[in-house]
Amino acid sequence: MAANTTTNSSSLTTPTKTPSSMSRKHHQHHSDASSLAAKSRRFEAYNRLQAAAVAFGEKLPIPEIVAIGGQSDGKSSLLEALLGFRFNVREVEMGTRRPLILQMVHDPTALDPRCRFQEEDSDEYGSPLVLASAIADIIKSRTDALLKKTKTAVSPKPIVMRAEYAHCPNLTVIDTPGFVLKAKKGEPENTPEQILSMVKSLASPPHRMLLFLQQSSVEWCSSLWLDAIREIDPTFRRTVIVVSKFDNRLKEFSDRWEVDRYLSASGYLGDGTRPFFVALPKDRGNISNDEFRRQISQVDSEVLHHLRDVVKGGFDEEKFNSHIGFTRLRDYLESELQKKYKEAAPATLALLEQRCTEVTAELARMNSKIQATSDVAHLRKFAMLYTASISNHVGALIDGAADPCPEQWGKTTTEEQSQSGIGAWPGVITDMNPPNSTLRLYGGAAFERVIHEFRCAAYSIECPPVSREKVANILLAHAGRGGARGITEAAAEIARSAARSWLAPLLDTACDRLAFVLGNLFDLALERNRSNDSEYASKTANMDGYVGFHAALRCAYSRFIKDLSKQCKQLIRHHLDSVTSPYSQVCYVNDFQTCYAPNAPPFKKLNQVATSSFFLELSDTGSASHDVVMRDQENIPPEKHHAQETTPGKNSEAREALHESNITVPETPSPDQPGNPIHGLAKKEHGICNDNGPRKRASRMTGNSKNSDQIIRMQNGGLLFGNQEKSGSAYSDICFSAAQHFARIREVLVERGVTSTLNSGFLTPCRDRLVVALGLDLFALNDEKFMDMFVAPGAIQVLQTERESLQKRQKILQSCLNEFKTLTREL
Repeated sequence: MAANTTTNSSSLTTPTKTPSSMSRKHHQHHSDASSLAAKSRRFEAYNRLQAAAVAFGEKLPIPEIVAIGGQSDGKSSLLEALLGFRFNVREVEMGTRRPLILQMVHDPTALDPRCRFQEEDSDEYGSPLVLASAIADIIKSRTDALLKKTKTAVSPKPIVMRAEYAHCPNLTVIDTPGFVLKAKKGEPENTPEQILSMVKSLASPPHRMLLFLQQSSVEWCSSLWLDAIREIDPTFRRTVIVVSKFDNRLKEFSDRWEVDRYLSASGYLGDGTRPFFVALPKDRGNISNDEFRRQISQVDSEVLHHLRDVVKGGFDEEKFNSHIGFTRLRDYLESELQKKYKEAAPATLALLEQRCTEVTAELARMNSKIQATSDVAHLRKFAMLYTASISNHVGALIDGAADPCPEQWGKTTTEEQSQSGIGAWPGVITDMNPPNSTLRLYGGAAFERVIHEFRCAAYSIECPPVSREKVANILLAHAGRGGARGITEAAAEIARSAARSWLAPLLDTACDRLAFVLGNLFDLALERNRSNDSEYASKTANMDGYVGFHAALRCAYSRFIKDLSKQCKQLIRHHLDSVTSPYSQVCYVNDFQTCYAPNAPPFKKLNQVATSSFFLELSDTGSASHDVVMRDQENIPPEKHHAQETTPGKNSEAREALHESNITVPETPSPDQPGNPIHGLAKKEHGICNDNGPRKRASRMTGNSKNSDQIIRMQNGGLLFGNQEKSGSAYSDICFSAAQHFARIREVLVERGVTSTLNSGFLTPCRDRLVVALGLDLFALNDEKFMDMFVAPGAIQVLQTERESLQKRQKILQSCLNEFKTLTREL
């Protein structure tokens, strides 16, 4: 009964086809067809987007599969199997030196494969290839041409090939260079490292799936490249592991537990990682494409037959059957890539909208730039505003600024000396340690540091030793003209000559160093102009692309600084000539000695210290010797040095009286008799120092007959030039006096002339005249010469070419955007 009932029921229901059931089947068929059509459109949209990304260098997160493995792990055979036809790729070692992007398009109408290569640096594809064997030749020729051009062993620039075929899936695979342990003959030794680095770079983006191949004969514990994959994807979350040449391992299995343990690979890959096991035909003979695909299916069947029937107990089919065979791998890759496409579509749409907006704005800027090349008034206006902005930034840097970052843009004293090519201060043999020398400074701070460094260098130089012959030549010439001041005149002339010889190079070096500091401000001003929202920022943004104008502006600024340096050198040389002139009173007026005398008013001492020794030490030296007021700095003479020039208890007038009385010597001097010091150092026991005598300044041009007689006696071989070395000889007195005169000349030059001249000669023009000077150089030109800075020969053609490229990129990206908008509405 039950059977009959079942039969009757079956006979009643099975053959019956109601209109509603037929409608459901029709709807299901229509739904499947729509789904396939949507997948195909989605795949084509990503293919076009990928072609645009490769052509224009766009960084778009397109889901892609990156094939990775050793050079003999079967990558090439797997790619041919996915394509469904052979093209002799192994004969040229495809992908070993340059990536290959394979865009496989399932086209039921393409009974024969249609392969086209994307043109280099373009989104266009060439004509379809008739012979599949020509594919390998094109890959090889393009690889060789690029490597020869770049003079490298490998290149990350991909080759893009589109293959349309009825027997290939909708799949995009990037075939990477195979890992190698040793470079081939004629290649650089670091080729393996270059390949590994390039593969990691290609596989690192998180939107890419990794297809890692390793042949079955290699145990997981001894895998050469598994660790490299773990560095890229530590948990194998986006990695598909394929065990290639699986048929070579089958003969080692006899029992089910052996097969299941090997297929699980959980001890090395983790429980969540399930590798695929694939074997492909070994016959490399000249066979048809149909025969090639038949062999692939046959090998899959043979592998399953061996596992089911030859291995005792078979294998766990429920767990592992979905991961055995090439067909299973191909279906999984195609479905997984479609899943990634669908998930990435919204993010891709948003990124496309952003890139379209950016490219449109860039195109608008390019159009305005091309338009501006024919509008002279427009260019003059914005060039003037830009120049004024740079000048204002230079002034701000001189007045004191900490933008841009001093740690990056500032320089230490050592860096300034080395980069300027000037080196150390000439004539300075002692080690100087000026304050803040280790800090990175620029602008006004660096300027003041150089000024103080110059002062330290100047005070480090003393009057050099003078030979007896030189003293004799100078002194005897003065004595021959008569007068009582022969010794003083000789000492002064020696000091003036030494000052001209030793201080002049210091002055030139100071000007050169300061010019270098100010010259560096141009790049800092450019950086400030780019980063700061200044008054001119929005108006000068479109000046960035005019290389000729920027070069002319830089040259004009350099000329301005060089002219300032030249003028300052002339001014301070004039100061040097003034203080070393024979008519200068510097060597005879004792104002500087007076202010250092012990009895001088305290405010005079303080004023002198404030003008000569004040400089803040801000560097982290940790030394107690660096006070806020550098009174005892080793390169600046201390006050007591000057105080010793005057005998204690004597004022300046008494010292002059002593000076006059010193020249009066005994009537009949002995050649060995020591001479008296020049500045009031006569011994009282000789009875020639009269403290109560008249106080008057010694005249340069007059003297008593007694002094004249004494000079004549010295000319006749008296106490000046004897062979005996006496500490108190006239030669020593002249050298001592010359040193004192040199110190006065140096002090007057440094404190009264040079420092203020350098400040007014460099800083004031940079603040007040820079914009005018630059404007005269750049804009006091007729229109034709002015436009030469903006329209170089061929520049218009270059701009137009760039605009055409931007227009093409905008068109393609806009087309991709519209396509993805349609796709997202279908999701």
